[in-house]
This record gives sequence, structure tokens and C-alpha cells, in this order.
Amino acid sequence: MLWIAVCDDEVIECSKIAGKIRKILEEMNVSCTIRQFYSGRELLRSLETFDLIFLDIIMGGLDGMRTAQMVREKAFDKLLVFISASRDYVFDAYDVEAFQYLLKPIEDKKLKKVLQKAIQKTERQSAAFIIVSVERQKRKFFLDEIYYFEIRGRMIDVHGTGGVFSYYGQIGLLESELEGKGFFRCHKSYLVNLKYVDIYNRQELVLDNGERIAIAKRRYQMFCGEVLKYMRNMGGMCDAD
Repeated sequence: MLWIAVCDDEVIECSKIAGKIRKILEEMNVSCTIRQFYSGRELLRSLETFDLIFLDIIMGGLDGMRTAQMVREKAFDKLLVFISASRDYVFDAYDVEAFQYLLKPIEDKKLKKVLQKAIQKTERQSAAFIIVSVERQKRKFFLDEIYYFEIRGRMIDVHGTGGVFSYYGQIGLLESELEGKGFFRCHKSYLVNLKYVDIYNRQELVLDNGERIAIAKRRYQMFCGEVLKYMRNMGGMCDAD
């Protein structure tokens, strides 16, 4: 089920856009709930949680850009699609991490592409993730895309498919949060994703990307047990010394 909000202060236009969205999703056999709002404040007062928000930029009172900023303060992971008759706000849309920018009148073909991308992204977002504060902003990291966490004092480096990101955190809390999710603290400084372990011995492990990580002596036997359990859960087998 896809939850969608359409916010436009022109009632007829709002209804027209909502109708187009519903028709396209019905053709795609995607169930949805669509709510219409005629002002930014009305949208912000809603208690419903939306996956996708279509937001007109030029509105009376609280405009679409300010509304988007306030949405981001409450829920940074929502997909925002700006709709406008002008291209003038395209670059401003980047400031609130807009998902797409559509020009009025909205073409059915372009709208369908946006909805297809949104469906793919919301399905991906349903995967396991953690949320951390990076450079005064909240950031979502999908666990499936993280190779390992490295602890440097009060800093934690997230090594993943998208690069390395650092944030202030406590390894003990992180370790508890990731319990049962395929991660193991093989060394006081490393919390690794068992999915990416390629080979290992009593001194170190090697990840699929070639990186080598030390294994503490006292943690080796427990590490072997966790690798074995993980592989069995994933349908594979693993021998431990």
C-alpha cells in the first residue's frame, strides 16, 4: 500500500493531479491511499504518515518550499515531489532533498516514471536501517550496504558501498542496536557485517571488497560461531576451527 499526499491550493488542480496518480497506479496494479490538501498548514496538521508527497511550490500562505522544510524537520525520509508551472525553483528543491521536480501541466508519461521510481525506493526503504546524526543532519544507512563500523574514540566511521561517513556515537549502544542483525564485534575497534566476510583466520578476516580487519584472540571462537550461524540462516554452510 502506497500512502500519497497531494498538496495544491487550487482545488481543481489538486483533484486533477490526484486523479491522474490514482489512474496510473491502478493500471500498475498498485494499491494506494491518496489524500488531498489545499494548504501547507493543512498537510502539516495531518496525523497520517505518507510515503510520497506531491507539493505545489507556489501557494498562498505557507508556500511549498517552506512546507517542505517543515516536513523535513519531522520526517527526513519522505519522498517529496515538487510540482510547479515554473522551473525557477529547481535548485532550491535540492536544499530539501526533493525526489523529483515536475512541471505543470504534468505529463502522464513523466508522472508514471516518477511513481515507478517511488515504488522502487519505498520498497528499498522497508529494508533494515539505522538512523544517525551526520553533520547536524539525520541520515539513514541501510544495513545491507554497510561493510563495517570502525570505532575511533568518540567517532564511529561507517564503511559502506557509498563511501565512509563519520558520526559521534557509542559503540556499546550501536552493538546492542545491531544485535541479531548480522553484525559482530570481532575487535574492540570493529563491528563487521558478516554478509561481506570472505575468508578469515585467527588473526584477521578479509571482506569481499578486499579490506582486512583484525580479529581479537578472545573473540575468535565466538566469531566462528556467529559466522556459522549466519551462513546457516542464509542457506549456506561454514566450517569453523
